[in-house]
Amino acid sequence: MTEPFAVQRARMVERQLRARGIRSERVLEAMEEVPRERFVPPDQHHLAYRDQALPLSRGQTISQPYMVAIMTEALQLRPGDRVLEIGTGSGYQTAVLCRLAAEVFTVERIPALAAGAQEILRELGCANARCLVADGTLGWPDEAPFDAILVTAGAPGVPGSLKTQLAEEGGRLVVPVGDRFVQELVRVTRRGDSFESEDLLSCRFVPLLGAEGWDAPGTL
Repeated sequence: MTEPFAVQRARMVERQLRARGIRSERVLEAMEEVPRERFVPPDQHHLAYRDQALPLSRGQTISQPYMVAIMTEALQLRPGDRVLEIGTGSGYQTAVLCRLAAEVFTVERIPALAAGAQEILRELGCANARCLVADGTLGWPDEAPFDAILVTAGAPGVPGSLKTQLAEEGGRLVVPVGDRFVQELVRVTRRGDSFESEDLLSCRFVPLLGAEGWDAPGTL
């Protein structure tokens, strides 16, 4: 008999997250609340709480729970924060952010993914999320500044547009930076006109496509 998803989710939090060093109780609680099975294709529901990324449509993926937790914890979110997410994907990371911040602005370049994510977020009551279909490498300048920005795809460098959209004192940007196959998760903190950068861990994400990311396949 298959265990209820709530039981699998609680085990995921204890064995994959807390046991591997995630310390923020707010992040752990959010991860235990969000039903990951809602964000994966039906034929993969049985894999929803395994410690692995899972494929979505259009060559995209839903990140493994541990990576979602690491990135979320690195943002150091406070309840009143305004957060920008680049790469909505399935909406799973968005739903986690919605439980930790006051407002979540999420940008997705693929309309079908954005539409699917918005439907699930509405069903889950994530009323503090807003979604835009656009080039995420350029951010969401009309809503800036943001207390925190999270990029869920691998970039060749830290997009300058995103840095300038950070809150001037203490804005945090977490982004995977490297080549198309392997990246280093980087946290950039803004202090006025200067930016402090620290490497967190090695990771692997799908490429960040756009004006300040990688060119899409087949483009010059």
